[in-house]
Amino acid sequence: MDLELRQLLSGALVAEGVTDVFQLAGLSKPDLSILSDQFLAEISKIPQKNLAIALLERLLKQELRSRFQTNKVQQRRFSDMLQASLAKYANRSIDSAKVMEAMVSIAKELQLELQKGQALGLSPAEVAFYDALATNASAKELMGDATLCQMAKELADKLRNNHTIDWQYKENVLAKLRIMIKALLKRYKYPPDQEAKAIQEVLLQAETLSEDWAGVLV
Repeated sequence: MDLELRQLLSGALVAEGVTDVFQLAGLSKPDLSILSDQFLAEISKIPQKNLAIALLERLLKQELRSRFQTNKVQQRRFSDMLQASLAKYANRSIDSAKVMEAMVSIAKELQLELQKGQALGLSPAEVAFYDALATNASAKELMGDATLCQMAKELADKLRNNHTIDWQYKENVLAKLRIMIKALLKRYKYPPDQEAKAIQEVLLQAETLSEDWAGVLV
């Protein structure tokens, strides 16, 4: 467990008469970099549900920051799911058991999402653009994974090759990129009613990847 998380939980754990969260969870040295099924099962067994909820919330947020640092679509989606569940718990719409169940479900869905790139044969940057294009369910259903994957690869290649320092702050560069993205969407017959949103999402993803592109190939 990282020092920040240990410090965050130590006061609450002591207040509950528990001195070590590892002992509480029945784990000696858990690998918290990945929310494994085994670790999630152990967290679910923690008798102090408020502590288990606080721990899992912290770990999920940590995972979202590290795993989806350059994929704003998935970071936003999972953050919204987590906050919605916690809001229901805070409003007493659901009890501790239900919010734990919801959070474990989110963690497992996050695990599956992290495997998507390998399954689709996409790099992390390409997955980010795939997700930007697939934010609309009807577009994904209409075009299918194969077409969206090809579009994502082409977008990643074109935008990386057109990357310039601080491009996100230069309106003339943004205008050029918008035209290029729009032309690609039209060529692939992307749904016109979803075009504006797709362009916005693609540019957002490109902005978050700009630092990587400035230093190394994605």
